[in-house]
Amino acid sequence: MFRTAIAKKSKTRKLNWTRIETWAMPGVPDVLLQDDLGNFHFIELKHTGSNAVDLRPHQVSWLSKYSHGSVWILIRQQRTNMDTPKLFLFKGEDAVKLKMEGLSKVTPTFQCDSPFDWDSVLDLICPR
Repeated sequence: MFRTAIAKKSKTRKLNWTRIETWAMPGVPDVLLQDDLGNFHFIELKHTGSNAVDLRPHQVSWLSKYSHGSVWILIRQQRTNMDTPKLFLFKGEDAVKLKMEGLSKVTPTFQCDSPFDWDSVLDLICPR
């Protein structure tokens, strides 16, 4: 649900989203986003019920290797169904620290509680 919901959040911008499903290249992020200017951005989507972020070794490697580009990790955290969901945005260069230390030890680029501020998230990922 989280993976498809993000693609429908911008009502003010013309963004092209592609869900990437590939077995040929392990570690490639979940979403390829093309912004209004034609620039490409990669987003790895994760969901967690704790502070741990389940990034696989191939994902950490890919995110680190391409971190000089527009590469992001977007995490939805909800500990229980009764808790308010939280959204965290990290740069790809944070992948190793996130895997090793978790959400509580790494400073996000952006963080908010539900209802999520999608305009702010998208403006960070793909500035106008």
